[in-house]
Amino acid sequence: MARPARVAAVQFRPDQRDVGASRAALLALADEAAVDADLVVLPEMAVPGYLFDDAAAVRAIAERPDGPTGAALAALAAARSVWLVAGFAEDAGEVLYNSAWVFDPAGACRAVYRKTLLFEADTVWAACGTGDYPAFDTPFGRIGVGICMDLNDPAFVRWVAQARIDVLAFPTNWLDEGEDVWGYWAWRLAGTRAALVAANRWGVERGVGFRGQSAVLRGRTILAHTGREGDDIVRATVAAIGASVVAG
Repeated sequence: MARPARVAAVQFRPDQRDVGASRAALLALADEAAVDADLVVLPEMAVPGYLFDDAAAVRAIAERPDGPTGAALAALAAARSVWLVAGFAEDAGEVLYNSAWVFDPAGACRAVYRKTLLFEADTVWAACGTGDYPAFDTPFGRIGVGICMDLNDPAFVRWVAQARIDVLAFPTNWLDEGEDVWGYWAWRLAGTRAALVAANRWGVERGVGFRGQSAVLRGRTILAHTGREGDDIVRATVAAIGASVVAG
C-alpha cells in the first residue's frame, strides 16, 4: 500500500502587466510550498493570467515546454525532490494550448497535459487537448492531472475512477460564482478514490472574479483550504489511499 502523501497547493494572482515579476513571485511561493512536500500544484495559466482578447495576445506570452518558466520549475522540482504540476500557455508551433507541466523529483518533464474541455475564455485562442490524461505511479499513490473545466467532463471523471487515481493534481482558474466551491468539486469526484489537490487563482482580472479557496479534499472532507483572497499555500497529508472508494 502507498504511504501517506504530503501535498501542497499554491494560490496565486498573476500580474498580466509584468510576466517576469509574476514568474519570480510564483517561483518563490512554489519553493516554499515544496519544503517537506511530495507533490506541489500551481494554478492554471499560473504566470501570465487567464483572460486574453485573441490568440495573438496569448502568443506573445506563450512558452515552449522548455521555456524560461518550465526550466525554472524543473530546477526547483529537482532541488526539492518533489513532483510539481503547473499550468501554462503552451506554444506548440501553429497552435496554442492551455496546458500543464508535470515534473518529477529528478526535474524531468514527464508530461505536458493539454486541457481537453475548454471554457469559453479558452476558445478564443486555445486548441482542445485529446483527452490523454497523464497518470504516474509514485511511492505515495497514483497521480493524475486535469485542468479546471475538465472536472465538468463525465469522461474525465470516469477516467479518474477507472485509472484508480489516488491524488488528482488540479490546476484551476475557477470563477467566483458567489458560493463555496468545495462541495461541488467533491460532488464531481464522488465514486472515485481520488484526493483532490486544487490550486486556484484569486482576485479580479478584466472585470472577472476568481474564487480562490484552494484546497485539499478527500471525499467530502476538506483536509485544508485557503481563503478567497491572497497569495497562499495550502498543505495537507493525505492518508494512504487505495483501500476504499469515496461514496457519493
